[in-house]
Amino acid sequence: MIKGENIICISNTSWFGNYAKSTVQILERLAINNNVLFVEYPFSIKDVISTLRGKQNAPVKRMLGLEKSLQIIDTNVGSKVYDLVMPPVLPLYFLKNEKLFNLLFSINTFIYKQKVKKTIKKLRFENPIVITAYNPFYGLTTLKKLGEKASIYYCYDGVESGFFGKRIFEFENRFSEKVDGIITTSEYLNSEKKKLNDKSYVVKNGVDFPVFQPFAKSEVFENKRKKVGYIGSLDGRFDIDTVENAILKLSDFDFEFTGDLMNAKVKQRLEKYENVKFFPPINQNDVPKLLATYDVGIIPYLVNEVNRNIYPLKINEYLAVGVPLVMNAFADLPEFEGIVSVSLDKENFITKLVEETKNDSIEKIKLRIGFAKSNSWEARTESFSKILEKFI
Repeated sequence: MIKGENIICISNTSWFGNYAKSTVQILERLAINNNVLFVEYPFSIKDVISTLRGKQNAPVKRMLGLEKSLQIIDTNVGSKVYDLVMPPVLPLYFLKNEKLFNLLFSINTFIYKQKVKKTIKKLRFENPIVITAYNPFYGLTTLKKLGEKASIYYCYDGVESGFFGKRIFEFENRFSEKVDGIITTSEYLNSEKKKLNDKSYVVKNGVDFPVFQPFAKSEVFENKRKKVGYIGSLDGRFDIDTVENAILKLSDFDFEFTGDLMNAKVKQRLEKYENVKFFPPINQNDVPKLLATYDVGIIPYLVNEVNRNIYPLKINEYLAVGVPLVMNAFADLPEFEGIVSVSLDKENFITKLVEETKNDSIEKIKLRIGFAKSNSWEARTESFSKILEKFI
């Protein structure tokens, strides 16, 4: 493991939230032996207004200087991380005029860079390693401007144009070509990035095994009505047709969905069925206990080009508590062959659900738990660290 390094993360998320994030999991472990500065997603003026109206939860007081923008976080693994919140920026991604976007975006990046540079100076972060986590916009505009000795793009998903516009593809391609190296979370994503940068490596998602282990199943449930569970964002990736077909034809199964409702159509189409329940997001510390109540878990992502990039973080979490898992064949994940059931179509999805609940056993539970243990975040962080060593 690398030690004594200064690490800056240009992030596209917040450190906090109701779901586990691979960036957070890796950085908090790197912070055990290194200095880490996590730069939060740059919220906009629109986010400030939305939060004041009670529709969002952005860190407004820190953004406006009413509380310290730089704070120290005590992590779940006993390390400490510096957490920096940016001043509010202009909301621009909706703009269609690229000249206007570039002009106004330069204002955003000026504010962003000045804040980061001031913080680096305050913390005395000399010769840092800069890890840009899925944020090519700010990654590109800060590249080689923070005194870094290595710049790494941590790419954990395929980019989409829905929120950022088509400009995201140009920004990401340019950024991928210019960084020292890239770390992706799936083999497919890595093969795509290697076309732009031959120093591209894979570190797949893991699981916080010590947190999940106490809730692991030790026996097969004997419930008359089987419980099918899903935890995660209910967004555009969710295959509503396949899940609705299963709900209709498996009337003796109960289906529970817990998470952020990002796609209203999911609930609109499914809540009318008596064997369906929806629940709001829960704290990530409560996830293991809930997962362990399921007879079978599902990851019903649509089979499309974007989802081919995904290595689901949840996959190892289901396995860590011994729960059988059924998922669509949205990505090539050969390492899970024989561990999880992969459905090829809507009817096969139903067949797999029935088979997993009928054929579950103590031996299979132990196999799943053992497999997840080998994919711990400690092991993933070790792999991540070894790649960083190549560049420093």
